[in-house]
Amino acid sequence: MNQPNFERMRKVLLRQGEPDWMPFYEHFCDVEIYEAVTGIKMSKIDTSTVPGKKEYYTALVKFYADTGYDYVPLEIGLNFPRDNVLAADDTAQMPHGKRGWADENSGPIKNRQDFERYPWPAIEKCTDFSHFEILAEVLPEGMKVIGGISGGILEQVSGLMGFVPLSMALHDDPKLVEDMFNKTGAYRIYADEIISKIPVMGAMRMGDDMGYKTSTMFAPDFFRKYVFPWQKKAVEVAHKNKLPFVLHSCGNLAGIMDDLIDDVKIDAKHSWEDIILPVTEAKKIYGKRIAILGGVDVDFLARHSEDEVRKYTRNVLEKCAPGGGYALGSGNTVTNYVPVKNYLAMLDEGRKFSGQ
Repeated sequence: MNQPNFERMRKVLLRQGEPDWMPFYEHFCDVEIYEAVTGIKMSKIDTSTVPGKKEYYTALVKFYADTGYDYVPLEIGLNFPRDNVLAADDTAQMPHGKRGWADENSGPIKNRQDFERYPWPAIEKCTDFSHFEILAEVLPEGMKVIGGISGGILEQVSGLMGFVPLSMALHDDPKLVEDMFNKTGAYRIYADEIISKIPVMGAMRMGDDMGYKTSTMFAPDFFRKYVFPWQKKAVEVAHKNKLPFVLHSCGNLAGIMDDLIDDVKIDAKHSWEDIILPVTEAKKIYGKRIAILGGVDVDFLARHSEDEVRKYTRNVLEKCAPGGGYALGSGNTVTNYVPVKNYLAMLDEGRKFSGQ
């Protein structure tokens, strides 16, 4: 196994030619994947204490270093209390009890009165930055961190309002919608300014899902008015500190990709689904303008045999690796319903492709 060297990943993110071997990129893996590979019961670690956090991040680093990554992903949440999270039993082969998702029909802020009453934190207490400091203590030489704040510009607002109330407010009270984006966006940029100056940061990242299978969640003009100005500020913070910027966004973004590349100025895009746009096609369309990351379809990883995954991965590498600007990984995240052997087979094909 090669020693971690973030310069390899940076070369990919900035499209500076082909790296010496194929780097891996993953948004994150479910904790059950970490546990299966490392043998460490990370879900049992008490992370409410500093020693617990250090123990957890030591195990996290072990996972990414041992499997051949040049970085560790880390995103931390803003201190925005919410109670609109639904949950159901997790039916995966390696379940983690409950799997949660946002309630689209409700949120703590549905109107102007809710906005005024909401317990907004003091901006200097918007999150716990010590997570990055603790991770930095256990990070081996050559590795960096890719991450930032969890929940992007749209996700913060839709999470606090609920997708349906947000949609209704666009008609009933557009000033409230504007104020929501300005309020939450200011917290995000404040946090990004601090995180981007942490020495172990290799790239800044934002996860901001903006689409579904056939289109964006809102019309392009909505994003141009409310979302892109704040995303652009986040990119500017990263670039000011000489860090590449990675956007993770699910869904069909064909109607806004030119905006994201030419106006927001993202350096790299992650999250690709075969049913929307296979990564091999994405590399053809956008690979001369941004780096393309991951793209081994999660549904394929979950449902097919190890041999089929290997063949699929080789095809992706053969079509996406030439010219650089590509890193191998899943199309979204390695969930706990993906067979571990399939995930490891994907990585193994990446090593073989590099002659390792």
